[in-house]
Amino acid sequence: MSDNNEKIPDPKEIEKELGEFLNKKFGGNVKIVSPSVLAQKSNQGKSYKDTGKKRKINFDLKPEELIGHLDQYIIKQDKAKAILATKICTHFNRIKHLENTGNKTDIMVGGIKSNILMVGPTGVGKTYMIRLIAKKLGVPFVKGDATKFTETGYVGGNVEDLVRDLVREADDDIELAQHGIIYIDEIDKIASSPNIIGADISRTGVQRALLKPMEDTDVELKVPHDPVSMLQEMERYQKTGKKDKQVINTANILFIVSGAFGGMADIIKKRTAKQTIGFGSELATGDYSYNLLSKMRTEDLVNFGFESEFVGRLPVRAVFERLTEDDLFSILKNPNNPVILGKKLDFAAYGIAARFTENTLGLIARNAYTENTGARGLVNAIEEILLPFETKLPTEHVRYFPITLDVVEHPEESIDSLCSHANDEKWEDLYKKVEADEREEVRRFVDASWKQLSIRHNLTLTQYRIEHVAHYYSKNVTSIGNAVDTIKSYYDEVKKLELSFFSEHDINIIFEEDAVDYLIGRFIDPGTRFDEIYAKFSSDFELGLKLIQEKSGRSRYFISRDALIDPDAFLNSLVRRELGHSEDGTNSLPEGF
Repeated sequence: MSDNNEKIPDPKEIEKELGEFLNKKFGGNVKIVSPSVLAQKSNQGKSYKDTGKKRKINFDLKPEELIGHLDQYIIKQDKAKAILATKICTHFNRIKHLENTGNKTDIMVGGIKSNILMVGPTGVGKTYMIRLIAKKLGVPFVKGDATKFTETGYVGGNVEDLVRDLVREADDDIELAQHGIIYIDEIDKIASSPNIIGADISRTGVQRALLKPMEDTDVELKVPHDPVSMLQEMERYQKTGKKDKQVINTANILFIVSGAFGGMADIIKKRTAKQTIGFGSELATGDYSYNLLSKMRTEDLVNFGFESEFVGRLPVRAVFERLTEDDLFSILKNPNNPVILGKKLDFAAYGIAARFTENTLGLIARNAYTENTGARGLVNAIEEILLPFETKLPTEHVRYFPITLDVVEHPEESIDSLCSHANDEKWEDLYKKVEADEREEVRRFVDASWKQLSIRHNLTLTQYRIEHVAHYYSKNVTSIGNAVDTIKSYYDEVKKLELSFFSEHDINIIFEEDAVDYLIGRFIDPGTRFDEIYAKFSSDFELGLKLIQEKSGRSRYFISRDALIDPDAFLNSLVRRELGHSEDGTNSLPEGF
């Protein structure tokens, strides 16, 4: 044993020194990647399998419920939504069923996992849809670009890094990570080129590297050949005396890949033309044809440049439609649209309340459609129109910004008028009109989907509550879901008021539905606090209800909206009814009450 008593360097110090060395030698082109650091951070010296944490997946969502959720955010793509919602729900419900029955392995021998291939042009909502699904399911989600990965053993990203990233997204919970979703975009870019002889490490090699993870394999959390990971393993071995192999199994991880697949329509057209030569043949026009791509077969994918084994790992296929100008307009009108919400938030950051008219949204959709990039063109179109306003208005402390068609078509005149403050009242009145129109659109949107929203947020949406949701949405920069959640929180506050009154006075009050809606409206008012509403209610009802309770022995009362508006009339009526006092209209409560 060496007599050298020098302290063993910390792994982070080694990583820093190695990083500085590599930076000097290669100019920052080579970096150390050690995702295992996070995975081992709070579990050093322990095997994940020895932690005793066996977290069962809690999932009971049905396909139609998930489709209903997606409909709140995504325009069109009905067939794709149905395919993804159905197969993803089935995938996770099957996992839950097998875990509950205890037959995790025997039944699944030879089984085929429902990995999904999505095909469609850019900007049609492929990535957005998967993010929405993963968030709704509550499972970890990672996204990668197929062009950034190469076959194991070559310089470049390793496809197994995506699996390791799931652990980081799951906050080091291996069991949860093994129920995650890995999404790989631009998968069409790794189709082999017909002009290359032999293995193409950036294409065919990546396909082969994906085969095992997409099916069922164990991926080590320790990154091979990573000096930092090796040092950490040595340090762990010195503390525990055990070599701890930490792995994540991919059997239940769902892989979803997507791409635009330019040129695929020509391959399908060529195949179908051979089968339909004659007067009955149908020829497609344009670079992208939904009808053609919906007829895609395995042989077409092989001809495109994919190996048959790789295609076999993707049994589910969903084709997305190209978006029209009307579709883009519908996207902008959707109250959950992140483009419009994001732009409202940009102005709100400067204390400016901004709202859009339908005519303005139509202009934005028209400009975006000419870019031929789907929904992605909306961001550029809206920035091009509003950038001059976003530059100038914050400096001039403008409060209200109604974004009408006339405003955006005459930007210089509109900016001068807004910044002069001579017409502040006119701009505020115009803003309130635009806000009212938006509130009515939101009301119709919520009214059309109140059943799904009621179930999803565990709140019965009465007509008054729908009005409350629309009102809250119009006064804040938020999505419909967040607006309903806020109203639900106010509903819970009303129930809390019932409990507080019972706890303090031993009197059981129950607010009728119209009273609940009335109180929710009070909570929506800015600056209104629970203690203020409770104090007002106690002041109005405590003495009267206690008197009636003492005389009649009754301790349970139903409070209506009318009772909240006119407490004295309600209590007088209650006294007459409960105590049998005169009905001549005189005050039945004690003098001075």
